Amino acid sequence: MSFIRTRLSIMMFLEFFIWGAWYPLVFGYLPALRFSENEQSLVLAGFNVAAIVAMFFSTQFADRNFAAEKFLAVSQLIGGLAMLALATTTHFWAVLILMYAHCLFYVPTISITNSIAFANVKDPQKDFGLVRLWGTIGWIAASWPFVFLLVNWDMVQARQRAGDAPNLIAWLGIVLGTPKTGDAFVHATTYTFLVAGIASLVLAAFSLLLPHTPPKPAAKGESQLAWLEAAKLLKVPFMLVLFVVTFIDATVHQFYFFWTGRYLMSIGIPGNWVMPAMSVGQFAEIGTMAVLGAFLKRLGWRWTMTIGVLGHCVRFAVFALLPYPAPAVAVNVLHGICYAFFFATVYIFVDEFFPKDARSSAQGLFNLLILGLGPLVGNFLGPWLGKYFTDTAGAVKFSQMFLIPSGAALAAALILALLFHPPAKAAPEEGATPAPAH
Repeated sequence: MSFIRTRLSIMMFLEFFIWGAWYPLVFGYLPALRFSENEQSLVLAGFNVAAIVAMFFSTQFADRNFAAEKFLAVSQLIGGLAMLALATTTHFWAVLILMYAHCLFYVPTISITNSIAFANVKDPQKDFGLVRLWGTIGWIAASWPFVFLLVNWDMVQARQRAGDAPNLIAWLGIVLGTPKTGDAFVHATTYTFLVAGIASLVLAAFSLLLPHTPPKPAAKGESQLAWLEAAKLLKVPFMLVLFVVTFIDATVHQFYFFWTGRYLMSIGIPGNWVMPAMSVGQFAEIGTMAVLGAFLKRLGWRWTMTIGVLGHCVRFAVFALLPYPAPAVAVNVLHGICYAFFFATVYIFVDEFFPKDARSSAQGLFNLLILGLGPLVGNFLGPWLGKYFTDTAGAVKFSQMFLIPSGAALAAALILALLFHPPAKAAPEEGATPAPAH
């Protein structure tokens, strides 16, 4: 691995370590603070709002006015300080303001780190997956240790003495099913914010060691607004098709996060094993990202992305038609295909086909869907469909409900397969419009 790729890999590791440290546990933390459902929704919406704001302001600033690595350093410094402050308060308004402060500075860096990586690898199709997989490793490295930090070890030891843990599997089941509660849980969870904040500060300092990635002022005749220059390319048919499909797939993807935990418990998987069951997909993602370049070279843009979208279709179909623990856990292996073959490939495609002077804004344009509008719509449709498919006994009819996102993913895959016809290569940089499709 070259020295540049090593630095880019460390950047990705830290970038997603920050997110993975606090995000998986915040869904239990906010109720433990006794926030109302509306208050919880307002706090959690910070990520989606930040993705929308980033499209029009933050990434625009990075493209036109600020070297990307310096923008990353400043953003992580401010976002990290906000995250450290979150560990010191449980008051709703303070949590809300600090969470939005963190998200408004952190979310744009997802686009910025992609841009830095693409600007400094020799072959984006081959190398980006090998760099980006370290982000997934960082997420796992951050999120899993906190599962054990939040364990009520006194109770675990008491059950061990009582003979409830005759083997490793039984012991692990007790550990995962014996969390801290009440004030002990709240206190322990604040360490997630401390670790995320420290990691942000480390990345802020490390950013200054990254390859210099300068801004590119608008060329003569182009808009000073980088996001507007990026958005102009949506009038190209294959770009518009990709934009629509990305929105559908991002919405379906959020549906997975919204309902899968409850679905797994409904088919007999203990609540303490839900996170390990879903993590099968994260481990699969590492392997899929490692081979993404080879598949792109062999299959091309259209079929690689189509397979990625079909992964969602198959996963929800299995959930609906085979509601048993073994297939439900096994099919999560497709998570790697869903993410790498579609979302990661979209980032690579955007970097190749959008103008380089609007690189970060082009990434932000699709993050607007992947992290902003798609999840927002998914968070609205999730509970609505849940109510629609609830029987008289109050149980959700998952076998029927999951056919909706499965069908939506199938429709998106067909749109992509039939209507997405990009050229083999992007147009020369002087031409802002991509070459015509074959």
